[in-house]
Amino acid sequence: MNKLLKEKRSLFGDGSFYRNALKIAVPIMLQQLIQNMVSLIDNFMVSGLGDVSMSGVNVAGQILFIFMVFLNTICMSGGIFLTQFFGANDKAGMQQAFIFKLFMGVSAFIPYFLVCRVFPRQVLSLMLIGNTQAPFILDEAVRYINIMFWMGLPMTFSVCIATSLRDMGRVKAPLIVTIIATLTNTTFNYLLIYGNFGFPALGVRGAAFATVIARTLEFAIFVGIYIKVKPDFAVGLKNGIKVNFGLFGEILKKGALMLFCEMTWVLSETVNTAIFNSRGGAEVVSGMAAGFAIANLFFVAFGGIYSATSVIMGKTLGEGKLEEARKQKSWLLSGAFAFGCVMTLVGFVTTLIVPVVYGRLSGGAIDICRRMVIVLSVFMPIWVYINAQQAVARSGGDTKMGAYGDALVTLFVLLPMILILGKYTDIGPIELFICVKLVDFIKITIFHFWLKKERWLNNLAIGHAE
Repeated sequence: MNKLLKEKRSLFGDGSFYRNALKIAVPIMLQQLIQNMVSLIDNFMVSGLGDVSMSGVNVAGQILFIFMVFLNTICMSGGIFLTQFFGANDKAGMQQAFIFKLFMGVSAFIPYFLVCRVFPRQVLSLMLIGNTQAPFILDEAVRYINIMFWMGLPMTFSVCIATSLRDMGRVKAPLIVTIIATLTNTTFNYLLIYGNFGFPALGVRGAAFATVIARTLEFAIFVGIYIKVKPDFAVGLKNGIKVNFGLFGEILKKGALMLFCEMTWVLSETVNTAIFNSRGGAEVVSGMAAGFAIANLFFVAFGGIYSATSVIMGKTLGEGKLEEARKQKSWLLSGAFAFGCVMTLVGFVTTLIVPVVYGRLSGGAIDICRRMVIVLSVFMPIWVYINAQQAVARSGGDTKMGAYGDALVTLFVLLPMILILGKYTDIGPIELFICVKLVDFIKITIFHFWLKKERWLNNLAIGHAE
C-alpha cells in the first residue's frame, strides 16, 4: 500500500501544484476558446452561403493556418529563452528573445505576401486536385485570401507581444484583448457577410474584412499595452535596437529544429487535407472543415497545457532547480493525460451542436462533420500528452526530440502512408484520417524514451545572465 502511494506521489503533484498550472492554462484556454467560438460563428455565418463558399473560406484558411504555425513556432523558439531569462531575472536576455521574435516574425510575412497577393490561385489549387467543384471553390478562396493579406503584419506584432506576456505568466491581458477583438470580428461578420443594418452584403469578402478590422484593433491595443506597461522584455527605440548576435544565433539554432518539426507537421496536414478533399465535392471539404471547427472548442487543451508546462518548467530550470524540474515533469505529463481524457468527454458532448451550427449545410457534409468530431475526440488523450512531452523537452532547449522523433516519423512513415492510401485505395476521408493518426502512437513511444535521457534538463540562462 505504501509503495502504491509513493508511486502515485511520483506521478501526480499535489493540489496546489495543479492549481498553479491551471492559473496559467485556464486564461490561455479561455482566450483560445473565445477565438474558436468566433471562428465557429464565422463558419455558421459563412455556411449560410452554401457548401462552395464555406469550402472556399476553409481552403484559404489552410494558408492562414500555415502562416500562424510559422509565426507561433518563431515565438515559441524565442519563448524558450524568454521564460528562462524571466526565471533568472535577466531583463536584457528577455529583450533579446523578444527582438528575435520581432525580426523573424516580420521575415515570415514575406512568403505570406507572395501567396496571398502574387500566386494565390496557383497555390490554393494544389489543395483541390481531383475535387469535382474546384473552379468554383477557388473563385471564393481567392476573393477571401486577397483581403486577408492585410492582417498579416498587425497580427505578427500582436502575436509577438501576446506570447511574450504569456512567457512571463501574464495571461490576463492577452485574454482581455482577445475578447475585445473577437467581439469586433463577430459584429462585423454579422454586418458585412449578409449586409445587415444597411451595410453592403459582401459574402466571403465581408468575412475577410471583419477579420482584418478585428486584427487591426487587436494590434492597436497591444501596442498601447506595450507602451504604457513597458514589460521587462520591452525594447526602447531611442538609442536603437542592439542585437546580441551570439544569442540570436543560439535561439535561431534551437528554433530551426522546431521550425523543421512544425513545418513538417504542416506539410503533412496540408497533404492530408488535399487528399481528403479529393474524395468528393464541396460536401467533403465543408464537412471536414466543419468538424475541425467544432473540435477547436476542445482543442484549446493543447495551447493551455503546452503553455503551462513551458512556463512552469522553463522558470524552474532558469532558477537552477533541476531536481525540482524532474518531479514537475512527471506531474505535468500525468496531469496532461488525465486532462486529455476529460477533453474526450467534452468532445462527445459537442456533437450535439453540429446540426444546430451547420444545419444549412448539405446532409452529407453534416454527417461527415459529426463523425469527424467523434474521431477527433477519441484521440485527445494522446495528443494532449504529446503536446506536454514536446513542451517539457523544449523548455530545456531540447528541440532535437521533435525534429528526430516527430518530423522524421512524419516524413518517412506518415507521408508515404497517406500518399499510398490516397492513390491505391478508395476509402473515405475519415477512415483515411484514422489510419494516418495511428502513427502518433509511434511518436509518443519515441518521446517517452527520449525524455528519460534528460537532454532537456538544462539551465539556458547560464552564460547569458547580466
